[in-house]
Amino acid sequence: MLLSAAMTTLTATSKGAATRESIVARAYDIARASGVEGLSIGPLATAVGMSKSGVFAHFGSREDLQLAVLEEAALRFGNAVLIPALAQPRGLPRVRAIMRNWFEWVRGTQRGGCVLVGSVMEYDDRPGVLRDQVLHNETRWRAELHRAVQQAIDCGHLAADDVEQCVFELYAIPLAAHHEAGLFGYDVARHHGDRAIERWIAHHAPR
Repeated sequence: MLLSAAMTTLTATSKGAATRESIVARAYDIARASGVEGLSIGPLATAVGMSKSGVFAHFGSREDLQLAVLEEAALRFGNAVLIPALAQPRGLPRVRAIMRNWFEWVRGTQRGGCVLVGSVMEYDDRPGVLRDQVLHNETRWRAELHRAVQQAIDCGHLAADDVEQCVFELYAIPLAAHHEAGLFGYDVARHHGDRAIERWIAHHAPR
């Protein structure tokens, strides 16, 4: 009896987790097109074929849902950009892989939008838990870039420099590519982005 009850609880828990993941995935798609502020429980419930109370069973408020979507965006970005790059050796091979993967992420945003870029514009001047999450996402990513650049310096692949400034400059290139891709097309943006990275690397090469 105890084993049966435990299995029933586990099944219910797994089903609940799967349902929550499904809701977050659909909400993420909506946020790509309409922004995190564009999320609303009612339309989302209709989109996933649930009642509003069913969605509220997994997210106690609209804000909880928005936080989950911001976390999902950061997770997807990390899995697409950082995790594959970690297979490359430390130093320039890893830095190049990060930037290459980042440009591929920009390619993917052409079919919808980037929740991470959009969320900065939505919440940079709006204090609260959502801005805190956006700041947390940005801080974590900049820390990863900082680590990659510092390792490239330690390996002798880049000249010693102000690492924070290096992170700022590297971050600016795919951000510019993101905006240019939306206006002038991805191929143009990717060409400029790849050239900018190689120029940056050449500029920071050890003398």
